[in-house]
Amino acid sequence: MPLNVSLVSADAEIWSGEASLVVAKTVLGEIGFMTGHEPVLAILAEGQVRITQTDGTKVIANAQDGFVSIESDDLTIVAGHAALVA
Repeated sequence: MPLNVSLVSADAEIWSGEASLVVAKTVLGEIGFMTGHEPVLAILAEGQVRITQTDGTKVIANAQDGFVSIESDDLTIVAGHAALVA
């Protein structure tokens, strides 16, 4: 079962879909999220969010000023500023 991911900025949805792995930079360091991950709420640090879709395709976004939350394989990244890089 994949992660349901939503990456949003203050004014728009940047990306949403299913992923097998998401790595985000928090103020305490990078955290990798896969299905079955324990619930987490963390402060997002300026840096990249790396999303590996279920077909292996990579999505990379720059994000800052927000938080990342996961519960029941639903991962939400809310950033004050975010934009796709690749």
